Amino acid sequence: MAETAPEEADRVGDLPHPRETLRLFGQEAAEEAFLSAWGAGRLHHAWLLTGPRGVGKATLAYRIARARLAAEEGGGLFGAPEPPRTLDLDPEHPVSRRVAAGSEPRLFTLRREADEKTERLYTRIRVEDVRRLKSFFQLSAADGGWRVAVVDPAEEMNANAANALLKVLEEPPPRVLILLVCHAPARLLPTIRSRCLTLKLQALGAGDLEAALKAAGVETGADAGALALLSDGSAGEAARLAALGGPALYARLVALVSGAPGMNRREMAAIGAACSGRANAETYDLVIRLVDILLARLARTGALGPPSAEAAPGEAKALAGLSPGPAAARLWADLALTLGGRAAAARAVNLDPSQVMLDIFLEIDAAARTARAREG
Repeated sequence: MAETAPEEADRVGDLPHPRETLRLFGQEAAEEAFLSAWGAGRLHHAWLLTGPRGVGKATLAYRIARARLAAEEGGGLFGAPEPPRTLDLDPEHPVSRRVAAGSEPRLFTLRREADEKTERLYTRIRVEDVRRLKSFFQLSAADGGWRVAVVDPAEEMNANAANALLKVLEEPPPRVLILLVCHAPARLLPTIRSRCLTLKLQALGAGDLEAALKAAGVETGADAGALALLSDGSAGEAARLAALGGPALYARLVALVSGAPGMNRREMAAIGAACSGRANAETYDLVIRLVDILLARLARTGALGPPSAEAAPGEAKALAGLSPGPAAARLWADLALTLGGRAAAARAVNLDPSQVMLDIFLEIDAAARTARAREG
C-alpha cells in the first residue's frame, strides 16, 4: 500500500501547491518591481510579500525562487548572465521540475511542520524550524551558489522563531534570498519588517480571478460573478467557496434575511443543523464567513446605496430594504463586530454550532426590527 503524503500547512485544499503553479495573474506590478531591483543590481536579501490572502503571494515567491536558481545555473565561463526580464520559466527546465517536486536542494520552505508522534501540524512555526533553516544555509554554503528560503506564512512564527529569524535577517549569509509570505504584516516584529523590502500584491479583478481559477482547474460556471464578489478578489478564497458551494449557500442566507424581521424559523434551524457535527466543521466555518460578508454588505448598502452587482438573486432589494440609510449602516457594522467576536468565543469553547447559528439569526432578526424603527 502506498504511503499517504504528509500534510502540508501551506497547501490549500485540493488546489495545486504554489510551488507547482507556474502562472501568476494580476500581479504584474509586484513582479516588475522585483525585476527592476534585480536588474539594477539591488537584489536585497529579504523580501516581504504582502496583500490579501489567496491573491498569489506564495505563487510569486516560488516564481522568484525558480528564476533566481535558474539564473544561477545559467552562469558560465564569462560570469553571471544578465538578470532576467521575466519570472516565467519553462516547466521542463530542471529547476522548475525540481521545485515542483519539492526536491530542489537549494530551496528551503519554512512553514508549520507535523509532530512526528501525532502526525498533526503544529499550530505555529517553531524555533526548531528556524534552526533547520540556519543549518540549511550553513550546509549549502560550500558550493558558493545562491540559496533561497520561502517562509509561508511568516506571521505563524512563534516569538522564539521570529527572534531567531530576525538574527538571520540582521546578519544574512552571502548569496541568500529570503522570501516572507505574509497575510498580516502587523503581526510581524517591526524589526523584521524593517529589514525587508516589501512587495504589495493586490486583490484580483474579475477577469484575472476567473483566469486564475481556470488555471487551477476550478470550474466556476454561472457562479463566476458571485465568487468574485464574495471572495473580494482572492483566488484562494474563491476556490474554497466554489468547493463548498458558497454561492448557493450565500443565496440561501440572502433569502432567509429578506424575510426579516420575522425570519423563517424552520430555515434557521435547517441551516444550523447543516453546521452541526465534526463532519460539517467546514460548512460551519463557511456559514460564519458568509454571514460576516452579508453583514458587511448590509452596512455598505446603508452608507453608499445598494450594490451595483449582486452576489445572489434579489440581493440588492433585500439589502436596500434592511439597510436604507446611515443609521442602519452603523447598526449592521456594530452587529458584525459583535457577532464575529461571539462566534470566535463559541468555537473556542466548542458550543453546539446549531445553537450558535440560531442565536446569530435571532440577533439579525432583532437588528432588522431595530433598523426599520430607526429609519422609520
